[in-house]
Amino acid sequence: MKEKEIIEIIKKSNLFKAHPWHGIDLWNDKNQEVLNTYIEIVPENRVKYELDKDTGYLKIDRPQKFSNIIPCLYGFIPKTYSKTHSADHANKVLDRSGLVGDDDPIDICVLTDRNIKHGDILLEAIPIGGLRMLDHSEVDDKIIAVLKDDATYGSLRDISEMPKNLLDSIQHYFLTYKEIPGGAVPKVEIAEVYGREEVLKVIEMGEKDYHENFHS
Repeated sequence: MKEKEIIEIIKKSNLFKAHPWHGIDLWNDKNQEVLNTYIEIVPENRVKYELDKDTGYLKIDRPQKFSNIIPCLYGFIPKTYSKTHSADHANKVLDRSGLVGDDDPIDICVLTDRNIKHGDILLEAIPIGGLRMLDHSEVDDKIIAVLKDDATYGSLRDISEMPKNLLDSIQHYFLTYKEIPGGAVPKVEIAEVYGREEVLKVIEMGEKDYHENFHS
């Protein structure tokens, strides 16, 4: 038996953990209403974790030095990528030029009333909108979603239904989380808050970018 055939058998035998970015489907259902979502950090974390793209393991990015704490679950959408299609769409919608993708999977914030204590988990989430965030000239959208069947937020279907104080809190976090006392003010901008129809377009562009840059 050839080495290539052996490798294929091993892949199909589920002996290895699926890579959270490349080995998990984007949508959990045929109707494309429920996203598979990988969570990296939760509000209780005093350390910022992020996925190591090469190995698929969760790693420590940096300790959180200051008081800014993310107010929701945070991670990314598998099999998405922010590159050419994502950038072209943002340039068109915002009537700008020169924006580029940030070369990362699309980030997602998930609302829930449950006290989930750690990341490195998968969950099912329903997208309701997003923040068109720009980090310098890089497109860095933050999708807003609700945990499927969540008692408090699970019935929301558009960002317009979301409590304003919670949306304000999430925006404040992303506008300030890179600030360092005495340092230069980071060039982070939330150019737009969008709803359900537009979030599906953003995810579609991220899916196109992924399939053009990685093997599906």
